[in-house]
Amino acid sequence: MPPLSELLQRGQAPLPDLFYPSVLDLVIVMHIDAYLERINYNGPRDVNTETLRALQVAHLMSVPFENLSIHAGEPIVLDEDALYTKIVDLRRGGFCYECNGLFAGLLRALGFDVAMLAAGVARADGSFGPIFDHMALMVTLNERWLVDVGFGDSFLEPLLLDSRSDQQQGTRAFHLIEEDDHLVLMRLDDKDWQPQYRFTLQPYTFPDYEEMCHFHQTSPDSHFTKGLICSRATEDGRITLSDMRFITTSGPQRLRDEQTLPSREEYDRLLRDQFGVVMKNPMRFV
Repeated sequence: MPPLSELLQRGQAPLPDLFYPSVLDLVIVMHIDAYLERINYNGPRDVNTETLRALQVAHLMSVPFENLSIHAGEPIVLDEDALYTKIVDLRRGGFCYECNGLFAGLLRALGFDVAMLAAGVARADGSFGPIFDHMALMVTLNERWLVDVGFGDSFLEPLLLDSRSDQQQGTRAFHLIEEDDHLVLMRLDDKDWQPQYRFTLQPYTFPDYEEMCHFHQTSPDSHFTKGLICSRATEDGRITLSDMRFITTSGPQRLRDEQTLPSREEYDRLLRDQFGVVMKNPMRFV
């Protein structure tokens, strides 16, 4: 049987519901069905803005943003087959290259026009990280959309790429500004606009991200090697395991509650019960 990456690349249009022209097409549908079940999505599969929006929200609420593999000695491989096994079969999450990389494959298989984008993440000193520091996605329908299921606490629904107006989502607002040759994603925090990341619309493929993916897995200078994180969106906020702290934010005011966990056993229980994650290999706590 061809690998999943080849199957997904062939999925350029939605397949008919009642007729599968070949066994290969049936396998593609089975992979799509399993992925959609993983993200608890049972809505329409039409290639339009409403479906794209619903898929992003479903993904963010089901697949955690996490770096646990780095602390469990599990190499992260930027390959759709490996990512599918990890996120769909093993019901894990991942960081940007994993979540957005596999989500791009799902969207393509459903018939969406998707490009992987490279971004530099904003730093506290006002500078930006290197290109390929982050992966985001561009989806082109009648309009172009910025899609991201791998940046943690950020926009829940896709953003219009060509709009320079504020885009309100609940109590938060985002907008895109042009800066030199880049677009910069801005988020309104309290009363101040803060940069999140900057990017261009140049499309890339998995091999382009491998060097930075390796850096984030291995370098002591990467924030991903400095602590454990597992976080996902909820209906009214967010839940996060940050090392031995369990943090919830909820409601329009994003009220925050934080508790220190008494034991590794309690950490493992919350990881399982709140995120659906059961680790095969023991993790090293920093």
